Amino acid sequence: MSLKAYLSYPFAKLIVYQNSKWKNNAVNCQKKTMLKLVDKAKNTLFGVDHSFSQIKNYSDFKKNIPVRDYEDLKQYVTKIITGDNDVLWPGKPIYFCKTSGTTSGEKYIPISKESMPYHIKSAKDAILSYISETRNTSIINGKMIFLQGSPVLSKTGTILTGRLSGIVAHHIPAYLKKNRFPSFKANSIDDWESKVDAIVEETVAENMSIISGIPPWVQMYFEKLRKKTGGLIKDIFPNFNLFIYGGVNFEPYKKTFENIIGKKIAGIELYPASEGFIAYQDSQKEEGMLLCVNHGIFYEFIESEDFFNKNPKRIDLSDVKIGINYVIILNTNAGLWGYNIGDTVKFVSVNPYRIIVSGRIKHFTSAFGEHVIAEEVELSLKKTIEKLPASINEFHVSPQVQPEKGLPYHEWLIEFEKKPENNLEFKKLLDENLQNQNSYYKDLIQGSVLQGLQITIIKKNGFRKYMKTIGRLGGQNKVPRLSNDRKIADTLKEINKDE
Repeated sequence: MSLKAYLSYPFAKLIVYQNSKWKNNAVNCQKKTMLKLVDKAKNTLFGVDHSFSQIKNYSDFKKNIPVRDYEDLKQYVTKIITGDNDVLWPGKPIYFCKTSGTTSGEKYIPISKESMPYHIKSAKDAILSYISETRNTSIINGKMIFLQGSPVLSKTGTILTGRLSGIVAHHIPAYLKKNRFPSFKANSIDDWESKVDAIVEETVAENMSIISGIPPWVQMYFEKLRKKTGGLIKDIFPNFNLFIYGGVNFEPYKKTFENIIGKKIAGIELYPASEGFIAYQDSQKEEGMLLCVNHGIFYEFIESEDFFNKNPKRIDLSDVKIGINYVIILNTNAGLWGYNIGDTVKFVSVNPYRIIVSGRIKHFTSAFGEHVIAEEVELSLKKTIEKLPASINEFHVSPQVQPEKGLPYHEWLIEFEKKPENNLEFKKLLDENLQNQNSYYKDLIQGSVLQGLQITIIKKNGFRKYMKTIGRLGGQNKVPRLSNDRKIADTLKEINKDE
């Protein structure tokens, strides 16, 4: 055992102990965070516009700060871009994180000198929590790879701009850099497939112990490694025993990963967002991710079912309940206020506060009033695969409102790594499982408003080709699991037809 590995366990125990102070005092931490954020920003343009000096408690906070999305924030961001100081947060952001918007085009999310360190600290603490709990210090001895966006930054006005993962690459601690891949040169390649090819060449002969990234893009890396060597990942990297992931639910990929790796492997789920690092998995034994309540973010929650009403009820952490889908609202030390990032979460524990990401408030299928969400389709698929084994690379669910014949239905476009032995039985069980997850969907099926779901098999790499056609292959980009229209489904089918 190396000295670094030997020392990592007591260090991990120390950090976990220090974090337990806020972990076990979450509500009080959140109250202090709210007041601290308001006080810090009271003299900014936004703070003056929203009478921050009059905010003394959460009731005042809700009265003065409305829930907003990027369109409502854009006027303030524009002022920052044109050179104004003290707009959303004191001074200027040190970065803009550039993300793809649906209605707003490109979005520019500010990152401040106060918020940046938490993007690093949270990821580090997730690994230390794993070491503290499992005593697996061997991961420290090997090399690590983080499949991420390009670290090459541009400027928006005078502010450095890039994708979140590319920005974070500039802040990796010095003690990790010599063990970390990819190189700056390989990481800077624009074309994602060429980039992964270069990373394969850099890493194929290395002692990799930790691999991290969004599952579909890590899968591409694994497939290219296998094509080059002919071996399973466990044979290429015998000391690889920790996979760190985020961005999408890993469950649909799990079986495929086990097959391509050749063994089961420990995982750590992270919930980083451009707007802030929200949660991380702190235990291999407990469900969910620990909410980062002492990291410069004040959280609010709105029940998903209430969100589109005229005056939805906003609550803070003290009033959340287990098992309810909430839209998560952020107020951050980078100057986001009442900001809806579009994600829905569900608490699985309130002592401590742990969450799972249940979907996107705008990504659902409800062409017939059923409001099927990502958590329901993912769980239905998981239950089906457990009984009728199959491996899934990717999938998308879309409504078919006007079929050529018969009743409308949900169309599941699935790219199988390994197809089920009996497609009809698989389809029937998947539909039953979805009915059990969503009573509205069940009523529509039983009331003969809808027929049972239909499966369209997408050929190998069909989803990657789709992402390439829209210019979003790789990095932090993800295919939405659900939609309420046919745009993604029809493009996927067209690509499938052209094969």
